[in-house]
Amino acid sequence: MKTPPEAINIVNLDHLGIVAGIIDEMELVEEVNKKVGLKTKETVSPGQVMKAMILNGLGFLSAPIYLFDTFFVGKATEHLIGEGVTPEQLNDDRIGRELDKYHKVGITELFTAIALKAAIKFKVEMNSVHKSCSSISVEGEYKSRQEKSQGIEAEPSDTESEMKPIKIVHGYSRDRRPDLKQFIIDTIVTGDGDVPLYLKIDDGNADDKSVFVERLKEFKNQWTFDGICVADSALYTAENLSAMAGMKWITRVPLSIREAQNKIWDIEDNAWEDNQIKGYKIAAIASEYANIKQRWLVIESEIRKQAAIKKISEQVEKQLESAKAALRKLSSQEFACVVDAEIAIKRLSDSWKYHQITEIEYREKPAKKPTSKSKIENQTKTTVYQVTGEIETRLSVIEAEKIKAGRFILATNILDTKVVSNEQVLS
Repeated sequence: MKTPPEAINIVNLDHLGIVAGIIDEMELVEEVNKKVGLKTKETVSPGQVMKAMILNGLGFLSAPIYLFDTFFVGKATEHLIGEGVTPEQLNDDRIGRELDKYHKVGITELFTAIALKAAIKFKVEMNSVHKSCSSISVEGEYKSRQEKSQGIEAEPSDTESEMKPIKIVHGYSRDRRPDLKQFIIDTIVTGDGDVPLYLKIDDGNADDKSVFVERLKEFKNQWTFDGICVADSALYTAENLSAMAGMKWITRVPLSIREAQNKIWDIEDNAWEDNQIKGYKIAAIASEYANIKQRWLVIESEIRKQAAIKKISEQVEKQLESAKAALRKLSSQEFACVVDAEIAIKRLSDSWKYHQITEIEYREKPAKKPTSKSKIENQTKTTVYQVTGEIETRLSVIEAEKIKAGRFILATNILDTKVVSNEQVLS
């Protein structure tokens, strides 16, 4: 009698085999186990659980944590995660315990250790880094602890504690969901491929400007980083620039600064430099904003300029229609005296950016006779005034807007163009 062949058990790897291979190559499991620690009777290590969480997160599946183990049913779990590991061992209790361990060690410290290992392994260049901030919206109330309602206030700490719970609250929503509470993820990534090197979880209402320098300093200390910090205009405040002494930086200058408003359009034709970056013009000027010597680059993008000029023309036409309606409404109003009419028409004219009222005329007319007896007895004014005028385009304002259209300013404290050229700053 023939022995029946063994049943064939088919399991899937899909794209997760590639992900697991990269995780193994960067030695993530070993690094996490070293940081978190191992217990002798643990069947699944902290590093293996983190590996499973990464595979789950990249598995194109969104499910609550209590269904975590079902994700690995039908998959080659031992091959992906480690010998002897089964889906049943990756239950929500195990995930919860390991998350507590990660939090106790410190999320930022753990992430940085893993990132350092990967950066060295894959030879990631770190000549420049960029800081980024993302908001993660969440459903639910997320009520805060009740110490405040009971009149108990926590004592302030001199140093920021990694164990301090974040506040999930409403804040500026980058994913356009202001109705939801959120938390913030601060990251610092390399200029070489945007590889994340640093991560910090913040309160949902954390302000970019207040944490920018603090995060960059923490990163610099952990990575012994001597490259260039690249950031958006939230970095550019007098306080932040002073606090970044000893660090090299490149950032965009907010056009709300008066000096920037003056310099962005006052560029002579011969000030523009030749460069190899197609579609961009560069003009270098000096600045000592916040008493810090720096190099400003006025950049003009041809694509942005054409788009901005088109938008200006649309705004001029749109404002003209609303201006005509506002002037008609004002012209029908009656004023007790000429002074009141002057104030009203000047206020209306000053409210427009691209238009103004000229050829203003004031007309006197008899007041309407009241109908009721009480109004007749109280009437003392027999004349009222109306005002008319013509709408004229502010050509000088429009021309100035078109000149600076498509322009922005970059700033750096690297003054030597031999170290970093103007083209490299823009790049």
